[in-house]
Amino acid sequence: MKKEHIRELLASVRAGDVDVEAALAALDENSVSAIDVAAVDTGRLARTGHPEVIFGQGKEAEDIVAILERLAAANQPGVVTRLSEEKASIICGAYPEAVWHRRARVLVVPSTATPSPPQCSEGDIVIICAGTSDLPVAEEAAVIAETFGYPVKRIRDVGVAGIHRVIKHQTTLRSARAIVVVAGMEGALASVVAGMVACPVIAVPTSVGYGASFGGLAALLGMLNSCATGVSVVNIDNGFGAAMVAMRMTGAQP
Repeated sequence: MKKEHIRELLASVRAGDVDVEAALAALDENSVSAIDVAAVDTGRLARTGHPEVIFGQGKEAEDIVAILERLAAANQPGVVTRLSEEKASIICGAYPEAVWHRRARVLVVPSTATPSPPQCSEGDIVIICAGTSDLPVAEEAAVIAETFGYPVKRIRDVGVAGIHRVIKHQTTLRSARAIVVVAGMEGALASVVAGMVACPVIAVPTSVGYGASFGGLAALLGMLNSCATGVSVVNIDNGFGAAMVAMRMTGAQP
């Protein structure tokens, strides 16, 4: 855990906002809070600089609430990805302060212990998507980065079918420290962007496309085989993973 995070935690203890046991748990890199359905990794914040994030798909709403309770007890923010609107409604009933990002399918329960990112200028992370159908994955990446305090620039609907649309954003792209490129179909946008910039490009293939896109496999293989340098690739539809990589590339360390 960074010194500034420890300083903030100690200040919260002094102010009476956090009890001593919760502070000790937050400082323990190997701390685990077990419940019937999960072993909540409350030590992840101290170990990696970011708290555990809950993958909501397949989990019961009541189980997610129980996990959020353990994170809250450790004075950590609760972030849930891949969450349905029905489950989000139940969770918001338990946590009225929660923020539901419908398009991104991400729910955030804020906390005073949300980690502070390193000082950076606006636009350090640029998130660009090829088409409107790719927006849910792009928004997942954007919301995750913004939740942890990173400024994000969004560029939308600039796929290679109209290459002039991305070219006009060259200034924004070249000012970025990391770029997340979200694209389905053949996934060519990642190569185009990487050929224009000097910063790292994190490519996210999406499952958007006609039959021969094979649920995102064509875009995945196209991005993996990019002839442009500086491209790394995460799994199909993994906007969350791309945001985490971008944050670490722009300086977030425990």
